[in-house]
Amino acid sequence: MIAYLPHTDEDIRLMLETVGVAEIEQLFADIPRDLIIKRPLEIPQGIPEYEVYRRMQDLAARNQVQPVSFLGCGSYDHIVPAVVSHVLSRSEFYSSYTPYQAEMSQGFLQAIFEFQSMICELTGLEVANASLYDGHTAVSEAAVLALNSVRHSDTILVSGTLHPFTRQVLRTHFSNLPVHLEEIPGKEGTTDPQELGARLRPGVAAVVLQSPNVFGYVEDLSGLAEEVHANGALLVVSANPLSLGVLKPPGDWGADIAVGDTQPLGLSTYFGGPSAGYITATEKLLRKMPGRIAGQSLDRDGRRAFLLTLQAREQHIKRERATSNICSNQALAALATTVYLAALGKRGIREVAEQNLRKAHYLQTRLLEATNAEALFARPFFNEFPIVLPKRAAEVLPRMEESGFYAGVDLHRLDPTVSDRTMLVAVTERRTREEMDRYVKALKEVLR
Repeated sequence: MIAYLPHTDEDIRLMLETVGVAEIEQLFADIPRDLIIKRPLEIPQGIPEYEVYRRMQDLAARNQVQPVSFLGCGSYDHIVPAVVSHVLSRSEFYSSYTPYQAEMSQGFLQAIFEFQSMICELTGLEVANASLYDGHTAVSEAAVLALNSVRHSDTILVSGTLHPFTRQVLRTHFSNLPVHLEEIPGKEGTTDPQELGARLRPGVAAVVLQSPNVFGYVEDLSGLAEEVHANGALLVVSANPLSLGVLKPPGDWGADIAVGDTQPLGLSTYFGGPSAGYITATEKLLRKMPGRIAGQSLDRDGRRAFLLTLQAREQHIKRERATSNICSNQALAALATTVYLAALGKRGIREVAEQNLRKAHYLQTRLLEATNAEALFARPFFNEFPIVLPKRAAEVLPRMEESGFYAGVDLHRLDPTVSDRTMLVAVTERRTREEMDRYVKALKEVLR
């Protein structure tokens, strides 16, 4: 029923006539006859197209979509304006690949250029590339950049409050290389400044911190850049880009490199991906940046034109001179971020960030007042915070899901050194007061 037959008998006859053979079997004459299967393949008979749709609809109807999400820890349930999906669905963007021919790719090159410009403005740094895979691999790329930039270096100092997945990616990336990853322990939810200072020494290429960190707490970076630079190392800051709508950008703290994931800017959670990583740096690090960088120039008629200014991937230059071989950019996801930022503008980004900040603090206050949960530490946070429950988080989360809430992330599952009663709760601009009040009521019942 409605079989998929793209070629008519006449189409096939004309194609065979063009290549000079009488029948299709002659196209496979070079294959030894004993290797050709003479019997029909044991593949079940197909079903009608409409029946396939019916089955897919039945499966989709079984999805439980009603829980309200307070999940975070790197992937957040934000509002995505309709204009984002509208632009992404246009064929000239949706089917795009590497814009090798600049004269044929002006639209997409401009989109990349605008992405770079906006990310630079958010982070307070001077150069950005066309994007990276995600926030975790972006940190690895930053570490490589630092090792390539600081002479006689072989060590990366990594904060213990960096996301556990990021730390794992770093370990995997450098597992067979003569590079030392040294973890700086945390102290009451943030990086211990005394420990950091004690570990700075010759051979350290970079210090890598995250703010807001894995607990949602904002790190105090006062004076850190000066201390790191005095040791000859670079400062790398991983930041939720939405938080920069209200928080001081890494460049203003003196960071040399800023990285992160653009998922909070116009990308849905998509069951964990895909998203896009960003990396920005000071201008002196431009030629060691991974991937590709789009730039602008003038054509022979004096019109604004876009091109690939720098391509430091192994695809474009000698392998041994490449800055990275895992730095393919996430063009479509980066475009979503570009459209999101353009649609909201400076005032819009600040408003969304402020809503995240205020709503998260409202929910934390309500939870601590109405339940017997406690704050892990009394630290400033952006849009997520950890609470310590009187019960194991693994027991609480399934019961909260039954009540209609994805209540949070069990931090013990990510990091066994954290108490199994610790739950990380994220609040975005999408959450309403009514949803948060119902959440508090439900958690109060579960904790009884």
